[in-house]
Amino acid sequence: MKRKWFRYSICLGALLLTAVILSFPSQCLSLSLQGLQLWFTKMIPALFPFMVLSGIIIRMNLISLFARPLTPLLGKLYQVRPPLVYGMVIGFLCGFPMGAHTAAELYRTQKISKEEASFLLAFCNNIGPVYFLSFALPTIGSRRRLLPFGIMYLLPLIYGLVLRYSRYRKLPSYSDSGQENSPSASPACFLLSLEAAIDQSLQNITKLGGYMILFNLLFILPQLAVFHIPMPVSRQNTLFACLCCLLEITGGISLCGSKLPLFVLTILPFGGLSCIAQTGSMLGGTDLSLTEYVKHKLILTVFTFFFYVLAAFLSWLP
Repeated sequence: MKRKWFRYSICLGALLLTAVILSFPSQCLSLSLQGLQLWFTKMIPALFPFMVLSGIIIRMNLISLFARPLTPLLGKLYQVRPPLVYGMVIGFLCGFPMGAHTAAELYRTQKISKEEASFLLAFCNNIGPVYFLSFALPTIGSRRRLLPFGIMYLLPLIYGLVLRYSRYRKLPSYSDSGQENSPSASPACFLLSLEAAIDQSLQNITKLGGYMILFNLLFILPQLAVFHIPMPVSRQNTLFACLCCLLEITGGISLCGSKLPLFVLTILPFGGLSCIAQTGSMLGGTDLSLTEYVKHKLILTVFTFFFYVLAAFLSWLP
């Protein structure tokens, strides 16, 4: 019964969107073009090289070597093996969706188990620090960077630590990795690894582009709905910006500007529906749960909200 209603809902939504596109072709074309430009000028240059390099490292069994500088710290603190340390480092440094991409790739190539991949997904697929510091904070007009940066990245690290010693306490520990070898009998040929990494990365980056174009196009729906509600124009603009943030975070932040800093900072850990869909795309070909990932994102978003409310109450925010 649920599947039947789901199919009907998808069909109805597709018909509605088709009708909107035919009724407002110029606006829909403009929104789609914005999504395409964002993907082509921002996402491909920023993500594609990291995807290829990460794929080569994983396929050539260089994970332990790459993660060695931080393994004594993170490995002992979280009691995890080097492949998970690698996933944590890539996830936090490179940002979304590299966290999900790396976890899925490690699992797909049998470097980690399903439970270990689920553990990484729970807290390592976040907005990247470069994006956060160079785009998000300047756009909302935040003059203080240390506190938002700490909440954005320390909170997931603490959450991951709590999960490691509670729900995921049965994962293989750091001490189990002393004699660890790659499942492969010998390191893969560099050219074969490069080709496989490029193929996988092209597939993933193309999917991400499709999602960005689609969700940017969906801005037309709240635009048509909100601006027909009888309320002051300022409130219409605010509601429209909030709904766009929930759909696609980058375009939504641009619309919010400095008007809604607390809302933007709170919604960043969640990432919007576009980020959720893109994460689902990264998990394609695996049995990793997107629903479980969304649950962890919602929990982190709630915690983030409470921390920012407390910070605002204590006048720690600008």
